[in-house]
Amino acid sequence: MGRNLQTGETGARLRPVDLARVHGLSTQAVRNYEEAGILPAAGRTPHGYRTYTSLHAGALRAFLALVPGHGHPTASAIMRAVNEGSADQALHLVDESHAQLLDDRQTLRAVERALRDLDAPGSAPRSGSGETFIGPLAGKLGIRPATLRKWERAGLVHPRRDPRTGYRVYDEADVRDARMAHQLRRGGYLLEQIAPLIAQVRAAGGPEPLEATLRNWHDRLSARGRAMLAGAAELDAYLRERG
Repeated sequence: MGRNLQTGETGARLRPVDLARVHGLSTQAVRNYEEAGILPAAGRTPHGYRTYTSLHAGALRAFLALVPGHGHPTASAIMRAVNEGSADQALHLVDESHAQLLDDRQTLRAVERALRDLDAPGSAPRSGSGETFIGPLAGKLGIRPATLRKWERAGLVHPRRDPRTGYRVYDEADVRDARMAHQLRRGGYLLEQIAPLIAQVRAAGGPEPLEATLRNWHDRLSARGRAMLAGAAELDAYLRERG
């Protein structure tokens, strides 16, 4: 008896091509997913050919649904954890992705607030409060200090030097610029694209130069959130099928 891979109806054993065809994949991709632990280990015929079941089809649907919201590495890790019997670890990885999305939303709101504060040239001058050094700032952003030094060379941030120690000192405006650069880099922007945007903000040109970019950030975050919901539904279905 045949099987509907979209509805999950049970039936005969499935070949790699049966799984691949539904999603427009190659049979090699299906085998690669199995070898990576994204799919459970396949059964074998007496002649050594792989055979799959509805469980494998559910795993493939879950993985492909997870990728848009979580990215390939995290989606792979989630599926490996489930297939190794560590559902709690899989859910922990899901939680981390949601926490990252929330952090990205908060960063975007912080950028928008910072831009609103720049509406008028000559607005509040830099204060001495809120200053930090390269290590703590890098840790807060989840990047390496070398990345901040690279951004400095590209003109994205302009920390001053402590006259006694020579250490880089980042004030509130520098932190704002670094957060903006980090968010833009996450969105796929190149350093040479980011530099003029931050320069415009730094020159107190107002939020207008970044309005289209801000709308794009909102759209990207909303799309990720929706994709995570879709991925969660397929992952839940797979967990239920595994029992």
